[in-house]
Amino acid sequence: MPTDFKTSGWDQVAMAIEDVGDRLRRATQALAAGSVPYAVTGGNAVAEWVGRVDRAAVRFTQDIDILLRRKDLPLAVVALQQAGFVFRHAAGIDFFTDGAEGGFRDGVHVLFADEKVREEYVAPAASVEESEITEKFRVVSLEALVRMKLTSFRDKDKTHLRDMIEVGLIDATWTGRMIPALAARLQQLLDDPNG
Repeated sequence: MPTDFKTSGWDQVAMAIEDVGDRLRRATQALAAGSVPYAVTGGNAVAEWVGRVDRAAVRFTQDIDILLRRKDLPLAVVALQQAGFVFRHAAGIDFFTDGAEGGFRDGVHVLFADEKVREEYVAPAASVEESEITEKFRVVSLEALVRMKLTSFRDKDKTHLRDMIEVGLIDATWTGRMIPALAARLQQLLDDPNG
């Protein structure tokens, strides 16, 4: 085994998790200080909700997804720049890198409230008002999060939904809360979690 590495793989993972937590804290504190309405969504919102039930079931998510109203983007740019983030727009996506050398993969990604992320999606993103304050930041409500995950329904969204099902946050009663297309997707996961 090599002995010249200064830190182990596990140390690298721990540092990466710490970096995401720091980035999330700085971004949300900057938005709050700038009076910018926002809500954390995506994998970090899933982690917040799942962690309330079972910390051991929480997954690490490298990027940060923030829900903003489009009209508040200029205010968000000012607030986040003051915290060291750099606004970028590439391939139709608005995001912030953590400093000039930061990358997309570990950036702060913007989703616009009440708008479809992709034209083909059956439902728009949640509104910023569909959220609640936690000890650390404002997070999208569980129902809005489930709706957004069912709308995008990529592999990672299915994994996040499975995690929420596994810890009992969502179950078969939730199909009645969703529009038919999303209810069918949820039922599919409930019927065949591995499918």
